[in-house]
Amino acid sequence: MSVPASLVKELRERTGAGMMDCKRALTETGGVLEKAADYLREKGLAAAAKKASRVAAEGLVEAYIHGAGKIGVLVEVNCETDFVAKTDEFKALVRDIAMQIAASKPEYVRREEVSAGLVEKEKTILRAQALNEGKPLKIVDKMVEGRIEKYYKEICLLEQPFIKDQDLTIQQLLTEKISKIGENISIRRFVRYELGEGIQKKQSDLAAEVEEATRNVCK
Repeated sequence: MSVPASLVKELRERTGAGMMDCKRALTETGGVLEKAADYLREKGLAAAAKKASRVAAEGLVEAYIHGAGKIGVLVEVNCETDFVAKTDEFKALVRDIAMQIAASKPEYVRREEVSAGLVEKEKTILRAQALNEGKPLKIVDKMVEGRIEKYYKEICLLEQPFIKDQDLTIQQLLTEKISKIGENISIRRFVRYELGEGIQKKQSDLAAEVEEATRNVCK
């Protein structure tokens, strides 16, 4: 099929992929832009996987303060070369990740960091909840597994929806950037501080402060 140049251009701007790759994706998907973007993302996963084994020891440590000093984040994001670390695109990515941490309060970078003991404890709680809800025994285990997957998406940064595009997880965002930039990129570690965290306060006051700060991060 003949693919309009304007459509190729739009797909290229959206994904950062090469012109010929965009044209091929549109041809394969019948000229449907969304399907073509998904096609490129799937192809990008294979390309990114090859780069994932490469050492990424350069990068940036980003400090992000929000909510008039109520929330603070330090995050280290690595790439392969100092050249890439100094680019505006990489700096913007690191900034977005810091904002994500401020807004979404992850506890870990990836699920492999969550201890087996914590997961088992959560499963025990979820199983008890399901039984208390009167769910049949034969479906309880399946329900628990589904809820554990949701739990991972809440506490693991790489599995959270990106605050600027809910159709992307942070892992998918990294994959797209790896494909576009051509280097391995990884989030190594982070720490998030919240004013008054651990100090007993009136629950209503604390909830109002956190809600306001989080809402502002997402703007």
